[in-house]
Amino acid sequence: MKAMALRVLQKGGTTALAGIHMSAIPEMECRLLYHERAIRSVANSTRQDVEDMLRGAAEIPIRTEVTAYRLEQANEALQDLKAARISGAAVLEISRA
Repeated sequence: MKAMALRVLQKGGTTALAGIHMSAIPEMECRLLYHERAIRSVANSTRQDVEDMLRGAAEIPIRTEVTAYRLEQANEALQDLKAARISGAAVLEISRA
């Protein structure tokens, strides 16, 4: 997955690896790092780090695009993700009856 992220990364872009548990970085072609592409890791962050980041995001402001799907549309959501037809985040809505 990390190599796939680098393949679609624009020149000068950065891929951030952030997770509580991550698998080993797989072997990849060196050319994936050409054009000043970068890999950064974020092993953990503090509550204060997250508060600072959210404050900064509000000041920029960062706009988030969300595409909502009903739970029964989960397969359609996966197909749209696979085909890169979603910009931003995809959310499955689960209604509580």
